[in-house]
Amino acid sequence: MINVRKHRGTGAKRFKTAIAVAGTLFALSASAQDSEYDPWEGFNRAVFSFNEVADKIIAKPLAKGYRAITPDPIEHSISRVFSNLSEVRNVLNDLLQGKPGLAVNDGGRFLINSTLGLLGVFDVADKLGLSKSDGEDFSQTLAHWGVDRGPYLMLPFMGPSSLRGVVSLPLDTYSNPVTYIDDVPTRNSITFLGLIELRASLLDSEGLISGDRYIFLREAYLQRRDYLINDGEIEEDSFDDFEDEDY
Repeated sequence: MINVRKHRGTGAKRFKTAIAVAGTLFALSASAQDSEYDPWEGFNRAVFSFNEVADKIIAKPLAKGYRAITPDPIEHSISRVFSNLSEVRNVLNDLLQGKPGLAVNDGGRFLINSTLGLLGVFDVADKLGLSKSDGEDFSQTLAHWGVDRGPYLMLPFMGPSSLRGVVSLPLDTYSNPVTYIDDVPTRNSITFLGLIELRASLLDSEGLISGDRYIFLREAYLQRRDYLINDGEIEEDSFDDFEDEDY
């Protein structure tokens, strides 16, 4: 078994990695359309089409506008702030999965970056040797304790998920510090900014998507989730299909 250490990086870099892997798998597997994990493909494709239209009309133009008017240093700082907030969720799930070492790392990052790093504007913790992990969420925790993923599910506006992911959504929401901001306009504004920042971070990755976008993104999502749940542990024989292939 090959143990791949959880790597650092932005959401955009992680997305690029996921869809690059999915692209290779898509090219090798013509049976992807009949995935056993997607028994509701007809419904999911309808929701996917709706999401594509909503993204084209609303989300993507807002993301492009945000990127156009926001200087890169400020955009990167905003991204780090939201990344810092996610450490709270990481720590909770580290502990629930029995990973005290990772909990110390992620908790240390949150404390250092929230203080010395000015709420996460600067990643001081990384310079002190506390690297950013790929993160944990409650869906990963449920998987850790044996809860099956269930069918793949495309959610309106939110994108790829699963039945297990849907169950974990409320827990993920309540582990987000933004949820506890009393002032509703402020809370909504920060949430909206986070969504736009996330969409903007994915703009450069779109050129990597090819073929049937629905299948491509589904396979990217499933592969990425498996990688996260297994903490980067990849069976050696999973690479057998790649041997002696000319790409």
